[in-house]
Amino acid sequence: MPTSTDTGFVDHLLPSVAVQFWDRVQRSPDREAFRFPRGSDWESVTWREAGDRVRSLSAGLLSMGLASEQRVGIASGTRYEWIVADLAIMCAGGATTTVYPTTNSDDTCFILGDAECRVVFAEDDQQVAKLREHRNELPHLATVVTFDGASDGDWIVSLDDLAALGDAYLAEHPNAIEETAESISPDDLATLIYTSGTTGRPKGVRLKHRSWVYEGEAIRAQDILSEDDLEFRWLPMAHSFGKVLMSTQMACGYSAAIDGRVEKIVENLGVVKPTFMGAAPRIFEKAHGRIVTMQAAEGGAKEKIFKRAFQVGLQVERLKREGNPVPLPLKVQHGLFDRLVFSKIRDRFGGRVRFFISGAAALNRDIAEWFNAAGITILEGYGLTESSAGSFVNHPDDNRFGTVGPVVPGSQVRLGDGDEVMIKGPGVMDGYHNRPEETAKALTPDGWLHTGDKGSLDADGYLTITGRIKELFKTSGGKYVAPPAIESKFKAVCPYASQFVVFGDERSYCVALVTLDPDAMDGWASENGMAGASYTEIVTSEAVGTMVGGYVEQMNAQLNRWETIKKWRLLDHDLSIESGEMTPSMKVKRNVVQDNHRRLIEEMYAS
Repeated sequence: MPTSTDTGFVDHLLPSVAVQFWDRVQRSPDREAFRFPRGSDWESVTWREAGDRVRSLSAGLLSMGLASEQRVGIASGTRYEWIVADLAIMCAGGATTTVYPTTNSDDTCFILGDAECRVVFAEDDQQVAKLREHRNELPHLATVVTFDGASDGDWIVSLDDLAALGDAYLAEHPNAIEETAESISPDDLATLIYTSGTTGRPKGVRLKHRSWVYEGEAIRAQDILSEDDLEFRWLPMAHSFGKVLMSTQMACGYSAAIDGRVEKIVENLGVVKPTFMGAAPRIFEKAHGRIVTMQAAEGGAKEKIFKRAFQVGLQVERLKREGNPVPLPLKVQHGLFDRLVFSKIRDRFGGRVRFFISGAAALNRDIAEWFNAAGITILEGYGLTESSAGSFVNHPDDNRFGTVGPVVPGSQVRLGDGDEVMIKGPGVMDGYHNRPEETAKALTPDGWLHTGDKGSLDADGYLTITGRIKELFKTSGGKYVAPPAIESKFKAVCPYASQFVVFGDERSYCVALVTLDPDAMDGWASENGMAGASYTEIVTSEAVGTMVGGYVEQMNAQLNRWETIKKWRLLDHDLSIESGEMTPSMKVKRNVVQDNHRRLIEEMYAS
């Protein structure tokens, strides 16, 4: 039977993102909306100031003749300009088409051509060059608006040029923005997000205004965020996770600090001091590994105190979850370790974080419990681009490790054939752009979305994802294996791990390709007489091989016999988005990795 949590608010949603945004501007004009880096400082804008910028840009698009639901692309990293451009597009009645800045020029051309984009916002000259290279293949593209690139006054204009066009248009049509907002239907196309895909061309997911408004209100209805919160947002706005945080911000009214530079996350957290942040599990894995290895390098009494602190912290949290009292001696120890160890870890994240939200991939339970022991709550959630990202999320007052929480208010979940998770609700996509056959495979006639993920539901409706149906494989002995579960276990035991990719379909045993985190290995090299050596020299050394082998044995001890990794190989490079082996949301493209390293995999089975 379907499980749902319907609070009735769905019947009273605002009609569009445009109305939602202008409603927030009217309700919170003088509250901070965004802050963002300008040189070495952070600049802050209120909702009124953001609204003024969006109004000008939106009118600029209207002056170019942008019609309802016509697509406008954004090819840029996460930054304040991305957000105002996105809002301007939707407030003009257009539909934002997202392009990751790392997308190669051929795929960029395909996405913008398939979407028939009239205008494209391009971050810089590098993004403009991709458009120029394929200009003849983009007959619908009339104008490029660049954030930082050089304009030519003709095909390429600056953001300020577009705003000036808008101001002139508003002088003649003062009510244009309000009239446009009123004309937008809840079922109008708001966003076209092309899934990065692992094979073939990406598919454009069609998401309506209703979907985004609903997503924000579904989070607001849970009463976990308020106007007093401060989010740090680094996630790609081209990804649905980033977009759903924008919808949530408009619904709840809090401020967001925006900077998409991944290498600046830790530094920015210390400066911004947010109360919450959304992130992919890789960020938490990396932070966990860095903290553990730094403490191990200290050695001696400090390392012993660190380890004992987490033994006590995990014990205390377990007792609390079980509803048991914490004995006074243990409580005293915990208080001491909180001052000596845990408070310092919290300070690394700014010291004010109430919780993190983890999504886009599975979070290892051991890592989640480790952070929780330090007083840092990670709420795991779940959703797809096809469901506007936010379909399930844990609650701070009932955070159940290993689950992704209950379905969000207003949506339904059921388990289909083979325990496939199926979702129904206002957040579910309209379909795939220009792909009716693919749409028919993904959506049932009555609106249920096939997620492709296996799951289980507990008595309270909390969902546990047990594997990706297409990623499950069966060994030649007939045993089913879920690679992501094994891969996350290795990352939990090995603080140096970056990626651990498991194979074994129709084979007699499982093997893995291993990559190590370059930053962590620089630290290891300094402590082990290899300072200054290249990454390749470090990871191919006998000492590193022995170290990794020890961690593989430790992980194997936690697995069923048929899941254990019999052979593994260390790659001489880390997987990356640039190499095409990772998606922009930090998921491994398993088939690309397999194709790129097929010979190495075959060698592990040759004997």
